[in-house]
Amino acid sequence: MSDTRQNNQMSLAFSTTPPSNPERTAEQGTESLAAGHGRERPVNKAESLMESVCAPRNVMEALNRVKANKGAAGVDGMTVNDLHKHLVANWRTIESQLMAGTYKPQPVKRVEIPKPDGGVRKLGIPTVVDRTIQQAILQVLQPLWEPSFSEHSYGFRPGRSAHQAVTQAQEYISEGKGWVVDIDLEKFFDRVNHDMLMARVARKVSDKHLLKVIRAFLNAGVMEDGLVTASEEGTPQGGPLSPLLSNILLDDLDRELEQRGHRFVRYADDCNIYVASEHAGQRVMESVSDFITRKLRLKVNQTKSAVDRPSKRTFLGFGFTPGQQPKRRIAPKALEKVKAKIKGLTNRHRGIDAKRMVTELSAYLRGWIGYFGACQTPSVLRDLDSWIRRRLRAVAWHQWKRGRTRFARLRERGVGKDLAAQTAGSSHGPWNLSRSPALSIALPNALWERIGLIGLKPANDT
Repeated sequence: MSDTRQNNQMSLAFSTTPPSNPERTAEQGTESLAAGHGRERPVNKAESLMESVCAPRNVMEALNRVKANKGAAGVDGMTVNDLHKHLVANWRTIESQLMAGTYKPQPVKRVEIPKPDGGVRKLGIPTVVDRTIQQAILQVLQPLWEPSFSEHSYGFRPGRSAHQAVTQAQEYISEGKGWVVDIDLEKFFDRVNHDMLMARVARKVSDKHLLKVIRAFLNAGVMEDGLVTASEEGTPQGGPLSPLLSNILLDDLDRELEQRGHRFVRYADDCNIYVASEHAGQRVMESVSDFITRKLRLKVNQTKSAVDRPSKRTFLGFGFTPGQQPKRRIAPKALEKVKAKIKGLTNRHRGIDAKRMVTELSAYLRGWIGYFGACQTPSVLRDLDSWIRRRLRAVAWHQWKRGRTRFARLRERGVGKDLAAQTAGSSHGPWNLSRSPALSIALPNALWERIGLIGLKPANDT
């Protein structure tokens, strides 16, 4: 296909009306592409990969994915709403640079988000154009590596999830592996050695222009407080390509652990190895840490890593009950985090009505229970459910303010005259009264359900 013909097709592709259901396109994401976008592609044809990256259909799929994911603007301030128009106007130039291997990504924008256990996680947000190009590269490269990745690797892979990783860990414990070697890689995404990573990418990619562009993304630099810092190591979290690159590098660790015959689970830079005794665990911790340091040039975080009983550690937000038949439970820090979020959403001084508060709360809880509903300790969820309703009753009581208003509201909702008068005149605060008989009658669970509050229950609870 000539360059002119391909560019004309790209212009036409960008000029057409976007698909009527872009969410569906994004939803398929890399999973559908891994299944049908070149899984059978021979690796020895890798010299033509940049043509596949720039293929109109591939770029349109990447564009739709980036638009559906939304996300913040990068250093140039361009939003996803402006992306389609910009690509229509500039694609020929961008494509020619990609095909020549001369494309220069802009620096990523440094963004800090708080970690559940304190501290901050530093993200690097690429521009929306760079995100589109990274996504297009990901869609072509992922099918090359996915079939050969370890079955013990679960993070950022099509058809694999954190729930599967936690379930596999649970099975190892049930098999009698009563000790865990919990390895935490210190600032992994900030310390990836570029030369080592690129050497591993080059094992399957011989297209020199594509290799140059990937290296350019690694070296793009970081803008923070208006200043750009060069990137001599690391692959910043925040771009579509970074998770695949991390898995490519850590695949060497997976292969080493498999060769040693270990029972292990890895999700991104979280790696748990399950062994039968504390002595074996200490030996494994020492030898694996040495491998990580010497072979991968990474550093094990000695403070966060440990050899311990699985019931005393957490993995991907979950813990395990003691014994040989462990149950999944929500980690204490995860419970603290959700309670802090709920407290903010149900702050009685927010000044919004109950329906809006419930709408915002349910939107958050829907995602939370979608993940933590996989726990096997339903009493924790029942207690949290009850606590949430108490907070909502306390908000309502606070908003009614005066004793006369409170009395009237209680009477309107079926509370007897004497009980309503006694409660309305009480000196107790909203939290204490939130579990009183009067408020339980006036503001029952069914009322909150009618205005949209979702209930919390485990995924396997019928």
